[in-house]
Amino acid sequence: MAIKPLFQKPVSIENPVNRVVEIPVAAISPNPSQPRVIFDDYELSQLAVSIRQNGMLQPVTVRRTDGAGYELISGERRLRAAKLINMEHIPCIVIETDNESSAIFAILENIQRADLNYIEEALAIKSLIDHYGITQEDCAARLGLAQSTVANKLRLLRLTDEEKALALRFRLNERQARALLKLPHEKRLSAIEKIGTMGLNTHQTDKFIHDMLGEKPPERKKHVWAFKHVGLYINTFNKTIESMKNAGIDCIATKNRTDDFMEYIVRIPLK
Repeated sequence: MAIKPLFQKPVSIENPVNRVVEIPVAAISPNPSQPRVIFDDYELSQLAVSIRQNGMLQPVTVRRTDGAGYELISGERRLRAAKLINMEHIPCIVIETDNESSAIFAILENIQRADLNYIEEALAIKSLIDHYGITQEDCAARLGLAQSTVANKLRLLRLTDEEKALALRFRLNERQARALLKLPHEKRLSAIEKIGTMGLNTHQTDKFIHDMLGEKPPERKKHVWAFKHVGLYINTFNKTIESMKNAGIDCIATKNRTDDFMEYIVRIPLK
């Protein structure tokens, strides 16, 4: 079955910057800063089938390299899927950018699309910081993240490779994985297996880890209402009754006010 091209008349690539053009797949090299390291073969095959049937609906992003080649910035899965079905050309958007910006774009695209697991995100951020010699604060600013978010993600790299792999295998979320750092190394693997097999949520995981350490989990703070003026709540109640009537609910509210209290009697029809 022939592959349907997305564009019947490919745009010339003599001046392709910021335009959608079709570029030979063989001319596109991978992004050395690609943060995603795990690619599901089944998902790739499904994407390849979709591209074969419908064409590539979203162009990949590339930049020119020295010579006549291009380097991928974002769209690794689409490029791999295209190679699976032997596409010769794929639609691309060519942008002008340097190495550092290309690495940032690659990370951002994957984070925004939720294409990375939390370990891949942490490794990508560390690579960006180490390779370009920037601070956590600078990295956070460039990625549009809070500095505390970057710091918390980097903490995950204190886990051993075995612990990281097992946490991902048992589908622990990022907060659960970070909570493991409270445990000594010799207890982490068994903790991961128990958390995963028991299907604990984040709150249950915190309690489980505190129990392993023989500690009491910190008490959860009770919510303290900020507004104590009773008039605010009376007004809110009156507006609720008014909204019900406007919505066609034939409710009847009577009130009796004394020096000490306000009494409301509300009748709401059930049919």
